[in-house]
Amino acid sequence: MTTFTTFYLSRIVGKKVQDANGKTIGIIKDLLIQSNHSSGRPIVQGVLLKQDKATSIFNFESFQVKKINTKLKVSCTDLVKLNEETITEGMLLVDVILDKQIVDINGRKLVRVNDVRLVSISDVTYVVAADIGIEGLLRRIGIAKPLKKIFLLFRVSIPSKFILWEDVEAVDFSNFNIKLSKTFSKLNTLHPSDLADIIEEMGKKSSTDVFSTLDEERAADVLEELDPETQIYIVENLSIERAADVLEKMPADEAADILDALEDDKAELLLKEMESDSSDEVRKLLEYADNEVGSIMSTEMLVFNKTESVQEVLDKLRSTKPEAEELYNLFVTDEENKLIATFSLRDIVVSQPEVKVSEIMKKSPVHLFDEQKVDDIAEFISKYNLLAIPVVDKDEVLQGMVVIDDVVEDLINKRRTNK
Repeated sequence: MTTFTTFYLSRIVGKKVQDANGKTIGIIKDLLIQSNHSSGRPIVQGVLLKQDKATSIFNFESFQVKKINTKLKVSCTDLVKLNEETITEGMLLVDVILDKQIVDINGRKLVRVNDVRLVSISDVTYVVAADIGIEGLLRRIGIAKPLKKIFLLFRVSIPSKFILWEDVEAVDFSNFNIKLSKTFSKLNTLHPSDLADIIEEMGKKSSTDVFSTLDEERAADVLEELDPETQIYIVENLSIERAADVLEKMPADEAADILDALEDDKAELLLKEMESDSSDEVRKLLEYADNEVGSIMSTEMLVFNKTESVQEVLDKLRSTKPEAEELYNLFVTDEENKLIATFSLRDIVVSQPEVKVSEIMKKSPVHLFDEQKVDDIAEFISKYNLLAIPVVDKDEVLQGMVVIDDVVEDLINKRRTNK
């Protein structure tokens, strides 16, 4: 018959372990788990046992956990020390998880672990869930049961909340030797804005540790979503090489905003480390005053020649795979890169492949000047109902475009600053 016992970490820690003769051989201080088990759930592989004044980690296979009249009893048939390799690859639950912040992958938020639920099936003990509810906290201080009885009289229940272990991602490994790149693999399933929200809630060290595990493309997406204060902290705590690589993957206007907030010496080091094309583009944006249109324009845009066909435009879009905001407005320039017209994605979709851009473009488009005041933008967007407005210099050479998303973000940041 298969034995099945559920219990909590808080109930087993501090328990005395008895041998076959009922003699106490030690007190449980922690459980060591391995997360790479074939079942997909971590198994308890070791137990940190205190014997007199010494502590050692023993193989959990010879330990039995049973419930007798709702009380846990832990026994051991043979103490066998766990090898160092297994210990190094494992994770101590009390040390690493209990009372620590974790990411609820499904809920996309940062939570605190009050307890851990485990289950023993035959000879194997699995970690099932993290308890983040009030009941887990009350259980820890030993008043959950008496309170439950009192609440039952009033037909009130104590809130309990669990996260299945497969939806858990630990984020605080400051006191444990573990490879972060493996640990944070689940975080890659989150949307960059969700991950940014979580990173903003973390402590400073944890936020940098988590960010450091992301590849450059994802790191750039997440950095773009972070609030300015967290952006600066993370960039300042990355190596110059790593920070420059991430900034290169960001839109030039976003990178310029971050560098503009850094000390001049640090910003210059990063600009020198970046690829020359990216660096030059960012330097150009940094030359604009904060109240000028050029300071918030995006230089990521799609430019075409009036002689190109609709099919050629589609081929270019498929090959470049532009971001959504780049498709807000498509631009036409002449041989001197002067803006002469615009057209939309709708114009492309409803036109035949052989139609030329010159036949669908709108000449003399509304535009802004790069040295124009930022305050003028809202009026243009409101009046012409545009998602993106081209920006030109005094010679009408196309410099970039102002996207409504960036305008809204700029207004929000100003309100935060003025509070």
